[in-house]
Amino acid sequence: MSVVTPQWLELREPADAAARSEELAERLARHLPKGPLTIHDLGGGSGAMGRWLAPRLRAPQHWVVHDRDEGLLELAATSFETRRSDITRLAPGELAGASCVTASALLDMLTADELAGMLGACAGLPTLIAMTVTGGVTLTPADPLDARLQTAFNAHQRRDGRLGPDAVAAAVEQLGGEVLVRPSPWRLDAANGELMTVWLGGWIAAACEHDPALEAEAYRGRRLAQAAAGELAVTVDHADLLALP
Repeated sequence: MSVVTPQWLELREPADAAARSEELAERLARHLPKGPLTIHDLGGGSGAMGRWLAPRLRAPQHWVVHDRDEGLLELAATSFETRRSDITRLAPGELAGASCVTASALLDMLTADELAGMLGACAGLPTLIAMTVTGGVTLTPADPLDARLQTAFNAHQRRDGRLGPDAVAAAVEQLGGEVLVRPSPWRLDAANGELMTVWLGGWIAAACEHDPALEAEAYRGRRLAQAAAGELAVTVDHADLLALP
């Protein structure tokens, strides 16, 4: 799994909050009991998923945030119980007593084996997994290099056996039962200027790492200038899924 910084999580939290599926959150709220809930958030970082979802569940809650990064868990600990865990190798019983399981911005970083380990631990529990990238990117205005960069970036996401944009389909297949999938795209414009600039730099860098022949320096300059001038809009496709046993 990739290293995730607190700065990146803070920067993306508002865009994630705007993108996540309200419909699936409501479906989960209706499915869960009205009494006290215990929610385990896997790979939860600083606790952004809990901050978004808790008000929507309309019941007393106790959140347990699992992550392997102690620094991120320190941030989450101000509001939630935290546990340092490898969420792909959860021991039997670690989710005992859970009312449901959540995760966000996680599945695309996993391999098939890691996904199987994580979802195996969630078996029989309502599971809401948000903000998994699905590979689509639309930049406006368009540029002739957009498609090549998107293809190279998606290939980079699949490095070392990671699922990348195939993660949602793999999760749906493994979960079985009733699995609802809804789009949750980032829609970035001048109001998200800093996030757009950081995302754009990372997107181009990853694409060029996979395909050095892209020669994207001129493209990078054009796109960053458009972003700085408020002339660029970007849609980054993600999907949310809800599994109800």
